[in-house]
Amino acid sequence: MSKKTYFFLILILGSLTALGPFSIDMYLPGFPAIAKDLHTTAAKVSLSLSGYFIGISLGQLLYGPLLDRFGRKPPLYAGLIVYILAAAGCALATSIDGLILMRVIQAIGSCAAAVASVAMVRDLFPVKDNAKVFSLLLLVVGASPMIAPTVGGYVTAAWGWQAVFVILMGMGVAILLAVFLWLPASYAPDRSISLKPRPILRNFWQVLKDPQFYTYAFTGAIAFSGLFAYVSGSPILFMEVFHTSGKEYGWIFAFLSVGFIGSSQINTLLLRKYKSEQVVFAALAGQVLVALVFLTVALSGLLTLPITLVFLFLFLCCIGFTNPNAAALSLAPFTRNGGSASALMGAVQMGMGTLISVIMSLFEVPSAIPMVMAMAGSSTLALLVLLTGRRRITAPVEVQSESEAALLH
Repeated sequence: MSKKTYFFLILILGSLTALGPFSIDMYLPGFPAIAKDLHTTAAKVSLSLSGYFIGISLGQLLYGPLLDRFGRKPPLYAGLIVYILAAAGCALATSIDGLILMRVIQAIGSCAAAVASVAMVRDLFPVKDNAKVFSLLLLVVGASPMIAPTVGGYVTAAWGWQAVFVILMGMGVAILLAVFLWLPASYAPDRSISLKPRPILRNFWQVLKDPQFYTYAFTGAIAFSGLFAYVSGSPILFMEVFHTSGKEYGWIFAFLSVGFIGSSQINTLLLRKYKSEQVVFAALAGQVLVALVFLTVALSGLLTLPITLVFLFLFLCCIGFTNPNAAALSLAPFTRNGGSASALMGAVQMGMGTLISVIMSLFEVPSAIPMVMAMAGSSTLALLVLLTGRRRITAPVEVQSESEAALLH
């Protein structure tokens, strides 16, 4: 594979992966405006975020078998079309309940892109390169938290929150065209895979009972749920506790994303010397330490805006290391049912994120403590799952060679 082809594939797959994060991040600065226009509260508006996570969790389980049965591209086309129509529905919503419903449907469409992009990494690249490819995808995805909230703040201020969803609709159209014109078919349809409920559940069970899958899928999902706590709690924290404007919040969100994206790229350098298993353990231990100290400071009442930014930056740095390696380790044992494996991994991750975001929406009083408690609790639980589960992995599947001089071939 040439460097040009490698780069182009990463760009398209990264765009598919970034569609969901853009859909999450871009409208966050508009929470107060949405609450005002739809005559509700910011906490109730956050349920539209929870609805999005629910849609992704359910949709990924649907698309996994479809991607294996019909190939990657036909289900991807269908999902992107659903996404485009639902984005238009969000822009036209006149009630918070209508917005929540449209967000669920929008998520069901977008998760086709998320599942397909992960599965196609497994299809198009050698297993030993998967963790590095995931890190490169995070570089493309990194544009979303760095750009989306900032752009969303300015768009909301200039044209209203509805314009955000018009832009998302346009992104969906552009990505659909790119997939149709330039993304290669990476997987031959497997007609032997049944779409009946019982065989589908049996296939998911075959994936789920693999010790390497459930150890790293649940470790990664629980650790990553700390990011969902941050995303769900940050609009209230920054705009209601620290009284920043929507535009300022966008810039803060972009700054903090540098930690997450920067560490994911440093990860590609670490993988030249260390195994993914080693990086996951070290980063997760650091994540627990940061979260517990953060919680101690929050409970002591000493949190200021600068201190909060420092702790959140360090926390997101740790997640940038744990997430790509846990994903690669989860999918490494699978070839034939890679679509189902990636769907199940994504559903577990989004299920944890949904739970965290719903819990966050229950706290009406502006405070940093619920968010920080969720971050500390999820990180500690993830470390316990890792320590317990890896004892049951008798024949681990490696995701990279121990030393590799270059990333691109």
